Amino acid sequence: VQLVESGGGLVQAGGSLRLSCVASGRTSISYAMGWFRQAPGKEREFVAAISWNGGITYYADSVKGRFTVSRDNAKNTVYLQMNSLKPEDTAVYYCATRGPIATRNPADYGSWGQGTQVTVSS
Repeated sequence: VQLVESGGGLVQAGGSLRLSCVASGRTSISYAMGWFRQAPGKEREFVAAISWNGGITYYADSVKGRFTVSRDNAKNTVYLQMNSLKPEDTAVYYCATRGPIATRNPADYGSWGQGTQVTVSS
């Protein structure tokens, strides 16, 4: 499975961005998707995850209430809507996929995208 993220960019604090992650190759709708991020000098951290049918979602406490993960299986695409962005949200954002059950642990995910940069200015 190949994953390609898009939608990153530079935005002022308080602004919004929507990231997309398109899956191609040997895809199946029976996969969960996770969003993770990594800031310079920091470890990769969990942001959000969604189960294969969208019925279960998880969020990191730091983004809960501001970010929303969703998916369109007809388009093999998962989205991360990011509102009320803060400078501390600045990072490279990655999507990753695994089996049907969503988890928060990046080690559970086998396929990763190349990442998209999100920069939030104060």
